[in-house]
Amino acid sequence: MIASQLIEMISEPIILFFFEYLKVHICKLFEFILRMIKGKKIIVVLPAYNASKTLEKTYNEIPFDIVDEVILVDDSSTDQTATVAQRLGIKHIIRHEKNTGYGGNQKSCYRAALNLDADIVVMLHPDYQYTPKLIHSMAFLIANDVYPVVIGSRILGNGALKGGMPLYKYIANRFLTLFQNILMSQKLSEYHTGFRAYNRTVLDSINFDKNSDDFVFDNQFLSQIFYKGYEIAEITCPTKYFEEASSINFKRSMKYGLGVLQTSVQYFLSKKAIYKFSIFK
Repeated sequence: MIASQLIEMISEPIILFFFEYLKVHICKLFEFILRMIKGKKIIVVLPAYNASKTLEKTYNEIPFDIVDEVILVDDSSTDQTATVAQRLGIKHIIRHEKNTGYGGNQKSCYRAALNLDADIVVMLHPDYQYTPKLIHSMAFLIANDVYPVVIGSRILGNGALKGGMPLYKYIANRFLTLFQNILMSQKLSEYHTGFRAYNRTVLDSINFDKNSDDFVFDNQFLSQIFYKGYEIAEITCPTKYFEEASSINFKRSMKYGLGVLQTSVQYFLSKKAIYKFSIFK
């Protein structure tokens, strides 16, 4: 009798502990399942250069109810970008010993995301020029197989000029986009946004390492995507231009513009089988 009572006294807390342990881990499992969209692993990549003043604002708006991992690539910043990233708890921080350029930074971002088995990769500038709150919309379009690529457009609506985009940049954006749409037979509102989301299949099928390490990388990448026959969706994206937000100067803008014109012509000639350029092979 005493023995049975003793067993009951010992077993009761053990059973309670077991059920409590089970409940906690089942809850964690459900949280994990709910975080995923259609079972897709979503990784946000942050190509960073001197972003210490804006990184925290950007990071705090990332929707971690669906985002699984964040990768920050610090392109040899001269400020405390990497230190801020560590303080925020970003697990995957890659530091370049030398500055590789905006395109070179993105190449490291995408390689790292693919190595972590990403299904959807969202490229977001850490300068807080674009709101991470749109990641939900972009990721759902891809996860539900509506589009393989989604970009946040500053031109749809009236967000660009309202957000402070310099007039000369707006005019250049419109001209370059018109020129490119004509040569590529497309209808994008812009090709120059720094807020993009990709299905893994797209990243796997394009040799982005052949692209420039400079700012024209973005434009070459979208051109390659169209060349492969993928469709690109656009969503309206409010934008902010302020002192800490990264922006290239007039000289670099001119170089970028000439690069866009060159990419457009190369696309046209390659598509018409007149001459196939290496980025489209």
